[in-house]
Amino acid sequence: MSTPLRTAPGSFVWGVATAACQIEGAAARDGKGPSTWDVFSARPGATFAGHTPAVACDHYGRLDEDLDLLQRLGVDAYRFSISWPRVLPDGRGAANSRGLDFYSRLVDGLLRRGIRPYATLFHWDAPQALDELGGFGHPDSPSWFADYASLVARALEDRVKHFFTLNEPHAFIEGGLRHGRHAPGRQLPLADVLQAAHHALLAHGDAVRVLRAQVSDAWISWAPVLVGSCPADPNDPADVAAAERATFGLTSDALRSTAFWMDPVYLGHYPEESERVFGAAFPRIGTGDMERIRAPLDACSFNLYDFGRVRAGRDGAPEVVPFPVGSPRTAFNWPITPEAHFWGPLWAWQRYGLPVLIAENGLSCRDWVHLDGRVHDGDRVDFLKRHLNELARARRAGVPVLGYFHWSLLDNFEWNHGYRERFGLVHVDFETLVRTPKDSFHAYAAHIADARSS
Repeated sequence: MSTPLRTAPGSFVWGVATAACQIEGAAARDGKGPSTWDVFSARPGATFAGHTPAVACDHYGRLDEDLDLLQRLGVDAYRFSISWPRVLPDGRGAANSRGLDFYSRLVDGLLRRGIRPYATLFHWDAPQALDELGGFGHPDSPSWFADYASLVARALEDRVKHFFTLNEPHAFIEGGLRHGRHAPGRQLPLADVLQAAHHALLAHGDAVRVLRAQVSDAWISWAPVLVGSCPADPNDPADVAAAERATFGLTSDALRSTAFWMDPVYLGHYPEESERVFGAAFPRIGTGDMERIRAPLDACSFNLYDFGRVRAGRDGAPEVVPFPVGSPRTAFNWPITPEAHFWGPLWAWQRYGLPVLIAENGLSCRDWVHLDGRVHDGDRVDFLKRHLNELARARRAGVPVLGYFHWSLLDNFEWNHGYRERFGLVHVDFETLVRTPKDSFHAYAAHIADARSS
Protein backbone atom coordinates (compact mmCIF):
# COMPACT_ATOMS: atom_id res chain seq x y z
CA MET A 1 0.00 0.00 0.00
CA SER A 2 1.44 3.38 -0.96
CA THR A 3 1.72 6.22 1.55
CA PRO A 4 -0.02 9.24 0.03
CA LEU A 5 -0.96 10.77 3.38
CA ARG A 6 2.28 11.54 5.17
CA THR A 7 1.97 13.04 8.64
CA ALA A 8 4.43 14.22 11.24
CA PRO A 9 4.16 12.36 14.54
CA GLY A 10 1.30 13.77 16.59
CA SER A 11 -0.01 15.97 13.78
CA PHE A 12 -2.69 13.55 12.60
CA VAL A 13 -4.85 11.02 14.44
CA TRP A 14 -4.84 7.54 12.94
CA GLY A 15 -7.73 5.59 14.39
CA VAL A 16 -10.25 2.82 14.14
CA ALA A 17 -13.84 2.71 15.37
CA THR A 18 -16.46 0.34 16.79
CA ALA A 19 -19.85 0.52 18.52
CA ALA A 20 -20.88 -1.17 21.76
CA CYS A 21 -24.04 -2.89 20.53
CA GLN A 22 -22.24 -4.24 17.48
CA ILE A 23 -19.32 -5.93 19.25
CA GLU A 24 -19.79 -6.28 23.01
CA GLY A 25 -22.37 -9.04 23.33
CA ALA A 26 -23.07 -9.83 27.03
CA ALA A 27 -26.54 -8.42 26.42
CA ALA A 28 -27.84 -9.32 29.87
CA ARG A 29 -24.60 -9.81 31.79
CA ASP A 30 -23.38 -8.01 34.92
CA GLY A 31 -26.49 -5.90 35.38
CA LYS A 32 -26.89 -4.50 31.86
CA GLY A 33 -30.46 -3.46 31.05
CA PRO A 34 -32.16 -4.26 27.75
CA SER A 35 -31.56 -1.91 24.86
CA THR A 36 -33.96 -1.06 22.07
CA TRP A 37 -31.81 -3.21 19.76
CA ASP A 38 -32.04 -6.20 22.09
CA VAL A 39 -35.83 -5.95 21.95
CA PHE A 40 -36.12 -5.00 18.27
CA SER A 41 -33.83 -7.76 17.00
CA ALA A 42 -35.91 -10.37 18.87
CA ARG A 43 -38.93 -9.38 16.77
CA PRO A 44 -39.55 -11.91 13.95
CA GLY A 45 -38.36 -10.54 10.61
CA ALA A 46 -36.67 -7.46 12.07
CA THR A 47 -33.13 -8.50 11.18
CA PHE A 48 -31.44 -10.65 8.58
CA ALA A 49 -31.96 -14.33 9.46
CA GLY A 50 -33.15 -13.33 12.93
CA HIS A 51 -29.66 -12.32 14.06
CA THR A 52 -29.34 -10.49 17.40
CA PRO A 53 -26.49 -8.69 19.22
CA ALA A 54 -26.75 -11.01 22.23
CA VAL A 55 -23.24 -12.42 21.65
CA ALA A 56 -21.89 -10.29 18.78
CA CYS A 57 -18.05 -10.52 18.97
CA ASP A 58 -18.03 -11.04 22.75
CA HIS A 59 -15.78 -8.01 23.06
CA TYR A 60 -17.03 -7.78 26.65
CA GLY A 61 -15.43 -11.13 27.44
CA ARG A 62 -12.40 -10.78 25.14
CA LEU A 63 -11.41 -7.23 25.96
CA ASP A 64 -7.67 -7.76 26.37
CA GLU A 65 -7.45 -9.78 23.16
CA ASP A 66 -9.06 -6.96 21.21
CA LEU A 67 -6.97 -4.28 22.89
CA ASP A 68 -3.88 -6.25 21.89
CA LEU A 69 -5.13 -6.19 18.30
CA LEU A 70 -5.42 -2.41 18.51
CA GLN A 71 -1.85 -2.21 19.75
CA ARG A 72 -0.66 -4.42 16.88
CA LEU A 73 -2.52 -2.20 14.42
CA GLY A 74 -0.54 0.77 15.69
CA VAL A 75 -3.38 3.30 15.84
CA ASP A 76 -3.11 6.52 17.83
CA ALA A 77 -6.74 6.41 18.92
CA TYR A 78 -9.72 4.12 19.36
CA ARG A 79 -13.26 5.38 18.94
CA PHE A 80 -15.61 3.18 20.95
CA SER A 81 -19.13 3.75 22.21
CA ILE A 82 -20.58 3.35 25.68
CA SER A 83 -23.75 1.35 26.05
CA TRP A 84 -26.23 3.59 27.85
CA PRO A 85 -28.21 0.63 29.29
CA ARG A 86 -25.01 -1.08 30.46
CA VAL A 87 -24.17 1.82 32.78
CA LEU A 88 -27.78 2.91 33.48
CA PRO A 89 -29.99 -0.19 33.12
CA ASP A 90 -33.18 1.89 33.32
CA GLY A 91 -31.74 4.83 31.40
CA ARG A 92 -31.76 6.98 34.53
CA GLY A 93 -31.55 6.52 38.26
CA ALA A 94 -29.09 4.10 39.84
CA ALA A 95 -25.86 3.42 37.97
CA ASN A 96 -24.57 -0.08 37.30
CA SER A 97 -21.09 -0.18 38.83
CA ARG A 98 -20.14 -3.35 36.92
CA GLY A 99 -20.98 -1.66 33.62
CA LEU A 100 -18.94 1.42 34.51
CA ASP A 101 -16.10 -0.85 35.57
CA PHE A 102 -15.99 -2.44 32.11
CA TYR A 103 -15.42 0.93 30.44
CA SER A 104 -12.91 1.90 33.10
CA ARG A 105 -10.95 -1.28 32.32
CA LEU A 106 -11.26 -0.58 28.60
CA VAL A 107 -9.87 2.94 29.01
CA ASP A 108 -7.06 1.82 31.30
CA GLY A 109 -6.14 -0.92 28.83
CA LEU A 110 -5.98 1.60 26.00
CA LEU A 111 -3.81 4.00 27.95
CA ARG A 112 -1.40 1.23 28.97
CA ARG A 113 -0.97 0.46 25.28
CA GLY A 114 -0.43 4.11 24.34
CA ILE A 115 -3.80 4.48 22.59
CA ARG A 116 -5.97 7.56 23.11
CA PRO A 117 -9.64 6.84 23.97
CA TYR A 118 -12.37 8.63 21.98
CA ALA A 119 -15.70 7.82 23.67
CA THR A 120 -19.04 8.07 21.85
CA LEU A 121 -21.96 8.51 24.25
CA PHE A 122 -24.71 7.20 21.99
CA HIS A 123 -24.40 4.83 19.06
CA TRP A 124 -28.06 3.79 18.75
CA ASP A 125 -28.53 1.34 21.66
CA ALA A 126 -31.03 3.30 23.76
CA PRO A 127 -32.33 1.93 27.07
CA GLN A 128 -35.59 0.07 26.47
CA ALA A 129 -37.00 1.54 29.70
CA LEU A 130 -36.70 5.06 28.28
CA ASP A 131 -38.08 4.03 24.91
CA GLU A 132 -41.22 2.81 26.66
CA LEU A 133 -41.63 6.36 27.97
CA GLY A 134 -41.30 7.77 24.43
CA GLY A 135 -37.53 7.86 23.88
CA PHE A 136 -36.37 10.95 22.04
CA GLY A 137 -39.99 11.77 21.42
CA HIS A 138 -40.33 12.67 25.11
CA PRO A 139 -39.66 16.32 25.97
CA ASP A 140 -37.51 15.24 28.92
CA SER A 141 -35.15 13.18 26.73
CA PRO A 142 -32.52 15.95 26.52
CA SER A 143 -32.25 16.02 30.32
CA TRP A 144 -32.09 12.20 30.45
CA PHE A 145 -29.18 12.28 28.03
CA ALA A 146 -27.43 15.11 29.85
CA ASP A 147 -27.67 13.18 33.14
CA TYR A 148 -26.20 10.12 31.41
CA ALA A 149 -23.38 12.28 29.99
CA SER A 150 -22.70 13.59 33.49
CA LEU A 151 -22.46 10.05 34.87
CA VAL A 152 -19.95 9.05 32.18
CA ALA A 153 -17.94 12.22 32.73
CA ARG A 154 -17.70 11.61 36.47
CA ALA A 155 -16.49 8.06 35.86
CA LEU A 156 -13.94 8.74 33.13
CA GLU A 157 -13.00 12.42 33.10
CA ASP A 158 -9.60 11.80 34.70
CA ARG A 159 -8.59 9.59 31.73
CA VAL A 160 -10.86 10.40 28.77
CA LYS A 161 -10.69 13.86 27.21
CA HIS A 162 -12.15 13.15 23.76
CA PHE A 163 -15.90 12.67 23.40
CA PHE A 164 -18.50 12.33 20.66
CA THR A 165 -22.14 12.86 21.68
CA LEU A 166 -24.39 11.26 19.03
CA ASN A 167 -23.61 8.97 16.12
CA GLU A 168 -25.64 9.40 12.90
CA PRO A 169 -28.88 10.74 14.39
CA HIS A 170 -30.72 10.35 11.07
CA ALA A 171 -30.46 6.57 11.49
CA PHE A 172 -32.04 6.24 14.92
CA ILE A 173 -34.58 9.00 14.24
CA GLU A 174 -35.70 8.41 10.65
CA GLY A 175 -34.69 4.75 10.45
CA GLY A 176 -36.06 3.94 13.88
CA LEU A 177 -39.12 6.14 14.18
CA ARG A 178 -40.28 6.76 10.61
CA HIS A 179 -39.31 3.78 8.46
CA GLY A 180 -39.18 1.18 11.21
CA ARG A 181 -36.14 -0.66 9.87
CA HIS A 182 -34.00 0.25 12.88
CA ALA A 183 -34.79 0.04 16.57
CA PRO A 184 -37.28 0.72 18.03
CA GLY A 185 -39.02 -0.11 14.76
CA ARG A 186 -41.81 2.49 14.67
CA GLN A 187 -43.54 4.27 11.80
CA LEU A 188 -44.69 7.56 13.26
CA PRO A 189 -46.20 10.64 11.60
CA LEU A 190 -43.57 13.02 10.20
CA ALA A 191 -44.37 15.70 12.80
CA ASP A 192 -43.57 13.29 15.64
CA VAL A 193 -40.37 12.19 13.93
CA LEU A 194 -39.21 15.78 13.46
CA GLN A 195 -39.97 16.65 17.07
CA ALA A 196 -37.87 13.68 18.19
CA ALA A 197 -35.10 14.92 15.87
CA HIS A 198 -35.23 18.33 17.54
CA HIS A 199 -35.06 16.71 20.97
CA ALA A 200 -32.03 14.67 19.86
CA LEU A 201 -30.25 17.85 18.80
CA LEU A 202 -31.11 19.45 22.14
CA ALA A 203 -29.74 16.33 23.87
CA HIS A 204 -26.51 16.77 21.94
CA GLY A 205 -26.17 20.43 22.92
CA ASP A 206 -27.00 19.82 26.57
CA ALA A 207 -24.48 16.95 26.75
CA VAL A 208 -21.77 19.19 25.28
CA ARG A 209 -22.33 21.71 28.08
CA VAL A 210 -22.23 19.00 30.73
CA LEU A 211 -18.97 17.62 29.36
CA ARG A 212 -17.42 21.09 29.15
CA ALA A 213 -18.34 21.75 32.78
CA GLN A 214 -17.05 18.42 34.12
CA VAL A 215 -14.07 17.47 31.94
CA SER A 216 -11.04 19.71 32.02
CA ASP A 217 -9.43 20.26 28.60
CA ALA A 218 -12.26 18.36 26.89
CA TRP A 219 -12.29 17.85 23.13
CA ILE A 220 -15.90 17.39 22.03
CA SER A 221 -17.64 16.74 18.74
CA TRP A 222 -20.25 14.40 17.29
CA ALA A 223 -20.60 12.05 14.32
CA PRO A 224 -23.41 12.76 11.87
CA VAL A 225 -23.09 11.35 8.37
CA LEU A 226 -22.04 13.71 5.59
CA VAL A 227 -24.40 12.92 2.71
CA GLY A 228 -23.47 14.48 -0.59
CA SER A 229 -22.63 14.36 -4.27
CA CYS A 230 -19.47 14.72 -6.30
CA PRO A 231 -19.31 16.74 -9.52
CA ALA A 232 -19.68 14.67 -12.67
CA ASP A 233 -16.93 16.83 -14.21
CA PRO A 234 -14.60 18.05 -11.46
CA ASN A 235 -13.03 20.50 -13.90
CA ASP A 236 -16.35 22.23 -14.65
CA PRO A 237 -17.06 24.99 -12.09
CA ALA A 238 -20.79 24.68 -12.78
CA ASP A 239 -20.76 20.98 -11.92
CA VAL A 240 -18.72 21.67 -8.79
CA ALA A 241 -21.19 24.32 -7.66
CA ALA A 242 -24.12 22.00 -8.39
CA ALA A 243 -22.54 19.20 -6.37
CA GLU A 244 -21.95 21.47 -3.39
CA ARG A 245 -25.54 22.69 -3.68
CA ALA A 246 -26.78 19.11 -3.73
CA THR A 247 -24.67 18.24 -0.67
CA PHE A 248 -26.18 20.97 1.50
CA GLY A 249 -29.57 21.32 -0.15
CA LEU A 250 -32.85 20.19 1.39
CA THR A 251 -35.13 19.24 -1.46
CA SER A 252 -37.21 16.47 0.10
CA ASP A 253 -38.46 15.48 3.53
CA ALA A 254 -35.84 12.73 3.85
CA LEU A 255 -33.79 13.18 7.02
CA ARG A 256 -30.69 11.54 5.57
CA SER A 257 -29.55 15.06 4.93
CA THR A 258 -26.36 16.94 5.74
CA ALA A 259 -27.72 20.42 6.34
CA PHE A 260 -30.78 19.40 8.40
CA TRP A 261 -28.50 18.00 11.11
CA MET A 262 -25.30 19.98 10.75
CA ASP A 263 -26.60 23.52 10.18
CA PRO A 264 -28.35 23.73 13.60
CA VAL A 265 -25.24 22.46 15.39
CA TYR A 266 -22.68 24.61 13.57
CA LEU A 267 -24.73 27.59 12.35
CA GLY A 268 -27.51 27.79 14.94
CA HIS A 269 -30.48 27.37 12.60
CA TYR A 270 -32.23 24.81 10.45
CA PRO A 271 -31.74 25.16 6.67
CA GLU A 272 -33.71 28.04 5.17
CA GLU A 273 -35.91 25.71 3.12
CA SER A 274 -36.87 23.52 6.10
CA GLU A 275 -40.21 25.10 6.88
CA ARG A 276 -41.22 25.01 3.21
CA VAL A 277 -40.19 21.37 2.81
CA PHE A 278 -41.69 20.10 6.07
CA GLY A 279 -44.68 22.44 6.26
CA ALA A 280 -46.94 21.90 9.25
CA ALA A 281 -44.75 18.99 10.42
CA PHE A 282 -41.84 21.34 11.22
CA PRO A 283 -40.88 20.87 14.88
CA ARG A 284 -41.86 23.20 17.69
CA ILE A 285 -38.83 25.25 18.69
CA GLY A 286 -38.74 26.67 22.18
CA THR A 287 -37.11 29.89 23.28
CA GLY A 288 -33.38 29.40 23.50
CA ASP A 289 -33.44 25.98 21.81
CA MET A 290 -31.15 26.89 18.95
CA GLU A 291 -28.59 28.40 21.32
CA ARG A 292 -28.62 25.14 23.29
CA ILE A 293 -28.09 23.12 20.12
CA ARG A 294 -25.25 25.32 18.93
CA ALA A 295 -22.92 24.43 21.78
CA PRO A 296 -19.35 25.10 20.58
CA LEU A 297 -17.50 22.06 19.24
CA ASP A 298 -13.83 21.40 18.58
CA ALA A 299 -14.16 19.89 15.12
CA CYS A 300 -16.51 19.31 12.24
CA SER A 301 -16.40 15.54 12.48
CA PHE A 302 -18.56 13.24 10.41
CA ASN A 303 -18.93 9.74 9.04
CA LEU A 304 -18.12 9.68 5.34
CA TYR A 305 -19.03 6.87 2.99
CA ASP A 306 -20.30 7.04 -0.60
CA PHE A 307 -21.46 10.14 -2.50
CA GLY A 308 -23.74 10.46 -5.50
CA ARG A 309 -22.80 12.20 -8.76
CA VAL A 310 -24.46 15.30 -10.21
CA ARG A 311 -24.00 17.81 -13.01
CA ALA A 312 -25.33 21.31 -13.45
CA GLY A 313 -28.68 21.37 -15.21
CA ARG A 314 -30.97 24.25 -16.02
CA ASP A 315 -30.11 27.34 -13.95
CA GLY A 316 -27.30 25.36 -12.32
CA ALA A 317 -29.69 23.03 -10.52
CA PRO A 318 -28.16 19.62 -9.67
CA GLU A 319 -29.08 16.75 -11.96
CA VAL A 320 -28.30 13.20 -10.89
CA VAL A 321 -25.81 11.39 -13.12
CA PRO A 322 -26.02 7.58 -12.96
CA PHE A 323 -22.84 5.67 -12.26
CA PRO A 324 -21.46 3.84 -15.29
CA VAL A 325 -22.56 0.26 -15.82
CA GLY A 326 -20.20 -2.05 -13.99
CA SER A 327 -18.66 0.67 -11.79
CA PRO A 328 -17.23 -0.62 -8.49
CA ARG A 329 -19.55 -1.24 -5.57
CA THR A 330 -19.19 -2.65 -2.08
CA ALA A 331 -20.81 -5.88 -0.90
CA PHE A 332 -23.52 -3.59 0.50
CA ASN A 333 -24.01 -2.35 -3.07
CA TRP A 334 -22.81 1.14 -2.18
CA PRO A 335 -20.92 2.92 -4.98
CA ILE A 336 -17.23 3.42 -4.29
CA THR A 337 -16.50 7.15 -4.51
CA PRO A 338 -13.11 7.96 -2.97
CA GLU A 339 -13.35 11.51 -4.33
CA ALA A 340 -15.92 12.15 -1.57
CA HIS A 341 -12.89 12.37 0.74
CA PHE A 342 -11.74 15.42 -1.16
CA TRP A 343 -15.00 17.24 -1.81
CA GLY A 344 -16.70 16.45 1.51
CA PRO A 345 -13.95 17.77 3.80
CA LEU A 346 -13.39 20.78 1.51
CA TRP A 347 -17.03 21.85 1.54
CA ALA A 348 -17.52 21.14 5.26
CA TRP A 349 -14.49 23.29 6.07
CA GLN A 350 -15.71 26.11 3.85
CA ARG A 351 -19.26 26.02 5.23
CA TYR A 352 -18.66 25.48 8.93
CA GLY A 353 -15.14 26.85 9.49
CA LEU A 354 -13.90 24.11 11.81
CA PRO A 355 -11.12 21.55 11.32
CA VAL A 356 -12.39 18.26 9.91
CA LEU A 357 -12.22 14.76 11.36
CA ILE A 358 -13.32 11.61 9.55
CA ALA A 359 -15.08 9.72 12.35
CA GLU A 360 -15.94 6.67 10.22
CA ASN A 361 -15.13 5.33 6.77
CA GLY A 362 -15.02 1.78 5.50
CA LEU A 363 -16.73 -0.84 3.38
CA SER A 364 -18.32 -4.25 3.53
CA CYS A 365 -16.64 -7.06 1.57
CA ARG A 366 -17.37 -10.76 1.15
CA ASP A 367 -14.38 -11.87 3.23
CA TRP A 368 -13.45 -15.39 4.34
CA VAL A 369 -10.44 -17.24 5.71
CA HIS A 370 -8.48 -18.76 2.79
CA LEU A 371 -6.82 -22.14 2.74
CA ASP A 372 -3.54 -20.53 3.80
CA GLY A 373 -5.22 -19.31 7.00
CA ARG A 374 -5.28 -15.65 5.95
CA VAL A 375 -8.00 -13.27 4.81
CA HIS A 376 -7.06 -11.70 1.47
CA ASP A 377 -9.33 -8.63 1.23
CA GLY A 378 -7.60 -6.87 -1.63
CA ASP A 379 -10.70 -4.78 -2.30
CA ARG A 380 -10.43 -3.19 1.13
CA VAL A 381 -6.70 -2.56 0.75
CA ASP A 382 -7.35 -0.76 -2.54
CA PHE A 383 -10.29 1.13 -1.00
CA LEU A 384 -8.09 2.42 1.82
CA LYS A 385 -5.38 3.53 -0.60
CA ARG A 386 -7.81 5.42 -2.84
CA HIS A 387 -9.65 7.14 0.01
CA LEU A 388 -6.50 8.20 1.84
CA ASN A 389 -5.15 9.56 -1.47
CA GLU A 390 -8.18 11.84 -1.70
CA LEU A 391 -7.90 12.88 1.96
CA ALA A 392 -4.28 13.80 1.29
CA ARG A 393 -5.48 15.91 -1.65
CA ALA A 394 -7.89 17.75 0.66
CA ARG A 395 -5.03 18.50 3.05
CA ARG A 396 -2.91 19.79 0.19
CA ALA A 397 -5.81 22.06 -0.75
CA GLY A 398 -5.61 23.62 2.70
CA VAL A 399 -8.31 21.70 4.55
CA PRO A 400 -7.25 21.16 8.19
CA VAL A 401 -7.98 17.42 8.48
CA LEU A 402 -7.31 16.24 12.03
CA GLY A 403 -7.56 12.50 11.54
CA TYR A 404 -9.14 9.40 10.07
CA PHE A 405 -10.97 6.57 11.86
CA HIS A 406 -11.50 3.42 9.84
CA TRP A 407 -14.72 1.47 10.28
CA SER A 408 -14.32 -1.04 11.73
CA LEU A 409 -11.82 -2.95 13.84
CA LEU A 410 -13.91 -6.14 13.87
CA ASP A 411 -16.52 -7.78 11.69
CA ASN A 412 -19.64 -7.26 13.76
CA PHE A 413 -23.42 -7.13 14.14
CA GLU A 414 -24.45 -4.84 11.29
CA TRP A 415 -27.80 -3.74 12.75
CA ASN A 416 -30.81 -4.98 10.76
CA HIS A 417 -28.41 -6.73 8.35
CA GLY A 418 -27.20 -8.99 11.15
CA TYR A 419 -23.87 -10.72 10.58
CA ARG A 420 -24.14 -10.74 6.79
CA GLU A 421 -21.96 -7.67 6.14
CA ARG A 422 -18.27 -7.67 7.07
CA PHE A 423 -16.67 -4.26 7.63
CA GLY A 424 -13.75 -5.28 9.85
CA LEU A 425 -10.02 -5.11 9.49
CA VAL A 426 -10.19 -8.28 11.59
CA HIS A 427 -12.26 -11.28 10.47
CA VAL A 428 -14.48 -12.76 13.18
CA ASP A 429 -15.75 -16.34 12.94
CA PHE A 430 -19.17 -15.84 14.52
CA GLU A 431 -19.37 -19.52 15.54
CA THR A 432 -15.98 -19.78 17.29
CA LEU A 433 -15.30 -16.02 17.75
CA VAL A 434 -11.73 -16.57 16.51
CA ARG A 435 -10.16 -13.34 15.26
CA THR A 436 -8.02 -13.31 12.10
CA PRO A 437 -6.39 -10.02 11.03
CA LYS A 438 -7.02 -9.44 7.32
CA ASP A 439 -4.56 -8.20 4.71
CA SER A 440 -6.14 -4.76 5.16
CA PHE A 441 -5.20 -4.84 8.86
CA HIS A 442 -1.55 -5.28 7.94
CA ALA A 443 -1.76 -2.73 5.12
CA TYR A 444 -3.32 -0.08 7.39
CA ALA A 445 -0.71 -0.79 10.08
CA ALA A 446 2.10 -0.39 7.53
CA HIS A 447 0.57 2.83 6.19
CA ILE A 448 0.35 4.34 9.69
CA ALA A 449 3.94 3.38 10.50
CA ASP A 450 5.21 4.76 7.21
CA ALA A 451 3.25 8.00 7.57
CA ARG A 452 4.74 8.60 11.00
CA SER A 453 8.29 7.98 9.82
CA SER A 454 8.14 10.44 6.92
